[in-house]
Amino acid sequence: MKRTRISIPERGLKKKDIIDMMKQYGSEDPDYKKLRTWSLVYYLGEEHTRFLQEAYNLYFSANGLNPMVFKSLKRFETEVVDMTASLLRGDENVCGVMTAGGTESCLLAVKTYRDMARDKKPWIKKPEMIIPDTAHCAWEKGAKYFDVKTVRAPLDRNFRLDVNAVKKMITRRTIMILGSAPEYPYGIVDPIERLGEIAVKNGIPLHVDACVGGYMLPFVEELGYDVPPWDFRVPGVTSISADTHKYGFSAKGASTILYRDVNIMKYQIFVYENWPGGIFASMGILGTRPGGSIAAAWGALQAIGKKDYLKHAGESMEATRRLIDGINSIPQLEVNGSPTMSLISYRSTAKDVNIYVVGDQMVERGWQIERQQRPDCLHAMVTPLHRTVIKQYIADLKKSVRYAQEHPEAASIGDAAMYGMISRIPLRGMIKKNVVNMMMDFYGPQAKRPAVSDGDGVMEGAADGPDLAQKAGLWYLKLMDRLKRR
Repeated sequence: MKRTRISIPERGLKKKDIIDMMKQYGSEDPDYKKLRTWSLVYYLGEEHTRFLQEAYNLYFSANGLNPMVFKSLKRFETEVVDMTASLLRGDENVCGVMTAGGTESCLLAVKTYRDMARDKKPWIKKPEMIIPDTAHCAWEKGAKYFDVKTVRAPLDRNFRLDVNAVKKMITRRTIMILGSAPEYPYGIVDPIERLGEIAVKNGIPLHVDACVGGYMLPFVEELGYDVPPWDFRVPGVTSISADTHKYGFSAKGASTILYRDVNIMKYQIFVYENWPGGIFASMGILGTRPGGSIAAAWGALQAIGKKDYLKHAGESMEATRRLIDGINSIPQLEVNGSPTMSLISYRSTAKDVNIYVVGDQMVERGWQIERQQRPDCLHAMVTPLHRTVIKQYIADLKKSVRYAQEHPEAASIGDAAMYGMISRIPLRGMIKKNVVNMMMDFYGPQAKRPAVSDGDGVMEGAADGPDLAQKAGLWYLKLMDRLKRR
């Protein structure tokens, strides 16, 4: 059945009614304020949130497109870049810009080094970049957008980037090398110093993706934790990305990308001089840039200050240590590798415990859980306030493990079955094709609207037909049946 397309109302609704509707639509969203989520949101409490809202609203309609118009935004951006460069041990030559988020920062690095190679190494017709197997998917997106081939370097048995493999992958077509600080799946900082040596020796740029760690690792190091060098202190590092809207605790979406000097950054700039509307120049991918996120990022750095960033880092690491100790105290579970900061993942070491069933059970107990593959595992990103719920998390984790042991049949139903099949199907291209089809269903003209309760248990706004997770599960089951018959 085709859904009825929504149109703009003939007469505007009452603003109070609209706000009530918006609150109702959000009633099924994760309740991050109760610290049940372990990704997506970096929450410091309501007082800080209200401050960010006020700072954002002051520049709600301001546009950061033209730095010569809203001079206040240019000042905020310049000072955010300066503060970040200082934090990342950059000298007076380090420069950069703010972006709309980590993905834009990653895309810009790919674009910059592709264009720099076109200028300095014109013989490269099919550029390549070497990235760790743990590199964020934004780098694959950048490669696809800017026609650069990714060459993925494997990990060693400790979930660290294999530097020797990187050495062997370098060719005349290599335009950049990537390292992460830390990488998202396991929270481990790549061996940036050794990558820097390789980069210098071969005359290849080295970007450090510190989108998640840029505003945390410097303080973790100051607290005395073992953090290997990864920032501009390392010779060979030519650029770094760091998100203020993650552990900088600013409003979404705000990130930075910094370069060792302006002669590298110039390749990021887009200029078109023949437009009838005038000469157009842009530092990033976006044209219009929301002023609110720029202003709120500046406000967050000013309001928190080094002393409280250090405090928040200490609280996050304390919570992380307790979480790791709690997980490792459960005989059937083990943390992957040795996380450098406050991102961890853990897997099952027992044949009779399916980790995805454990994840399903944690969801049943009210936790928002991220599932990963290679190996099958669960993920957690820890913030300062999570320290108040670690005890309950571990208690529920123990119950979930026990349930998984007692109910082996649970591995063949629900999300556990779907994720288990996804991680093992060898025909990855078929998975990609079918996920594209599902996303088309999700965003196409007949897209299903998420159902929302009207308060009486009745679900409103849902179109007919199975939901995407159900469709995915059905497709995987059919595929597995087909594979068995071959």
